Amino acid sequence: MSALHGKTAGHGKAASPFKQPKAVWAVAFACVISFMGIGLVDPILPALAESLHATPSQVSLLFSSYLIVTAVAMLIVGWFSSRFGAKRTLVTGLAVIVVFAALAGSSGSINGIVGFRAGWGLGNALFIATSLAVIVASASGGFGGAIILYETALGLGIAVGPLLGGELGAISWRGPFFGVAVLMAVALIATLAFVPTLPKPERRTSPLAPLKALRHRGLLTMGIMALLYNWGFFTMLGYAPYPMELSAHQLGLVFTGWGLLVAAFSVFFAPRLQARYGTAPVLYANLLGLSIVMAVIAAGVATPTVVIVAVVASGAFIGINNTLTTQAVMLVSPVERPVASSAYGFLRFIGGGLAPYVAGKLADATDLSVPFYLGAATFLLAIPVLACGHRLLREAETRTGEGEPVTPTFTPVGTAASTGTPPVVVAVGAHDGAAVIVDAAARLARDTGSPLEVVHVQQTAVVEEQAADAEDFAQARATVTAHLDRLAAHGVVARGQILGSVGDHAAAGRALARHAAEVGARAVAVGRSPRGPLAQFADGSFTAALTHAATCTVVLVDPDSEPRPLSAATLSEQPGGAAEERGPTRPQQKKSVGV
Repeated sequence: MSALHGKTAGHGKAASPFKQPKAVWAVAFACVISFMGIGLVDPILPALAESLHATPSQVSLLFSSYLIVTAVAMLIVGWFSSRFGAKRTLVTGLAVIVVFAALAGSSGSINGIVGFRAGWGLGNALFIATSLAVIVASASGGFGGAIILYETALGLGIAVGPLLGGELGAISWRGPFFGVAVLMAVALIATLAFVPTLPKPERRTSPLAPLKALRHRGLLTMGIMALLYNWGFFTMLGYAPYPMELSAHQLGLVFTGWGLLVAAFSVFFAPRLQARYGTAPVLYANLLGLSIVMAVIAAGVATPTVVIVAVVASGAFIGINNTLTTQAVMLVSPVERPVASSAYGFLRFIGGGLAPYVAGKLADATDLSVPFYLGAATFLLAIPVLACGHRLLREAETRTGEGEPVTPTFTPVGTAASTGTPPVVVAVGAHDGAAVIVDAAARLARDTGSPLEVVHVQQTAVVEEQAADAEDFAQARATVTAHLDRLAAHGVVARGQILGSVGDHAAAGRALARHAAEVGARAVAVGRSPRGPLAQFADGSFTAALTHAATCTVVLVDPDSEPRPLSAATLSEQPGGAAEERGPTRPQQKKSVGV
């Protein structure tokens, strides 16, 4: 237990997200290989067609079989995981991938590879449905560290997959398949050895729950939009390698450039654009941009340089779309997040699976430009579909609607006698340094003669099609209660709140600013994030949004130094700091906290 009086040396430093147990590293390594899965085969598509005397439309079935089986399996993975547990689901998925990747590499016909890729898709669905949850449950250093590690694995897999596929494909088209089998076998052994058995959910998920969830208009609308988006995306991924006229090694380099942009825009740029312009406007512009890029590929299909540049550039749009589409699904869905994720994944992968098959038939019947024009049309068609759900999405971003609350919501914990004095509000998350931050804020409240309100941020992270909670509500309540009991033992008048938030850190920051104004807070205190200063002070972060929106002073508390007021100017001076938000602003009168 940390003391409220005096400084606690050494506790103010955030734990590194990369100092993790062996269990986390085992699953993270498997995540990297899993995320390589799509891009890995792109560099060998022309070589496969030539070696096995297959047409591009036949080779495209490698994507279709893999993605359609993944789509159907997404409907049952929630039931499977709730029945057999996360570790068994993870191990089963890894074992299935190892077996079918090796069989694909051993096959001598295109039909055999297509069939074995279907089995690979089943393993992939079982793995991706549980990998994020296992990393979050096993990680040390808090929820933020776990998400950083998962995002890192995602970025590495997307970027390195095509490069590894190109290098191994330059030796033989069988190389990427055997490479995945060997690497996943290593991950399987490490998972068996280091990942502990995790408790099963208290309530089992029905295998029909994802299909029933699609009765909800918001989820169905976003799912159809994702289906159309993935149709265009996998048309490009499955057919763009042919008009480039490059070797396997050269294709690997092109798609590595594409993957780097996907990873960078997904993790770093999408949250900032979302915070500044809102989810729907960014998606409208992004889908229009993708449609233009696909039209350029179609018009320039006879010029390899045009296709190469357009494909690499599309990585920026795809990275943004992957992040914001999943967050939009979680915002409008009135069902449990794992169920929403499965339902969304089903529609999303169905679109990706059907597209290469249809594109192949069109290319055989007409010419290679037609599938790309169709892809451009599906990106464009996704815009009016999204518009059908715009009102639901806007309401979800601004206030709580019907069903399970998915916007930032406050739940009181404990009671405190009213003193009539403006409180100091402190915001903390689920990490090891939370108690130190609360205690530092308590000293600030004592010095200003104010009561303290502890706001525990219960965050749901959204990465790709997965959503994971740092803790359940009971755990969050227990954490707040522990803070209040410790404070009461030192004579500090305090009350607690749980702030529930999904995906969008900036929305949670703005919600806290509104709450602080409603309670007439003297100041809002935040500590240093375990995600590091680049993430904490970036445009679109919780701290940046809170600072811009608050009508009272926001201070950064540290047990080893005096509280430091934050403003738009001081944020821009921090590493990765957020510049002041553009657009119309209203003047804000900020109170002094008197320190």
